[in-house]
Amino acid sequence: MNIQHSLLKTVLACSLAITTLVASSKEMVSIGGAEVNMRSGPGTRYSSRWLLGEGYPLEVLGRRGAWLRVRDFEGDKGWIYRSLTNRKPHVVVDTAIANLRAAPSRSSSLVMKAARGDVLRILERRKGWILVRHERGTKGWIARRLVWGW
Repeated sequence: MNIQHSLLKTVLACSLAITTLVASSKEMVSIGGAEVNMRSGPGTRYSSRWLLGEGYPLEVLGRRGAWLRVRDFEGDKGWIYRSLTNRKPHVVVDTAIANLRAAPSRSSSLVMKAARGDVLRILERRKGWILVRHERGTKGWIARRLVWGW
């Protein structure tokens, strides 16, 4: 009986851990076209709230048919047609200025400065750092804490 009770407790603890992990993970998409309308509702009859550029990362909050309810890094919410998104990981700079560096270290040489709202394509990840390509083509490492997205 003790072994069964112990096994049951272990199974329940694992189930709780998996449920918590799934609930805390956020689904992300990026804009797949050059310019895409974020709309006030799930359809083309709804007004366009913003025009978003390629790679712009969004958190998926819900779905209605072929439409995704999304949120951006500033907390603004809207609707995007699902086929205009993709799974290419991008982040957006979420601080006034962020340094892109030659290596994943604060002491590494500066490659360029990125501004708030700049979209960066993720190329690699390393312990608190992300190797990115800026929308202008420059590659460099940025501290993960300075960006929002994937």
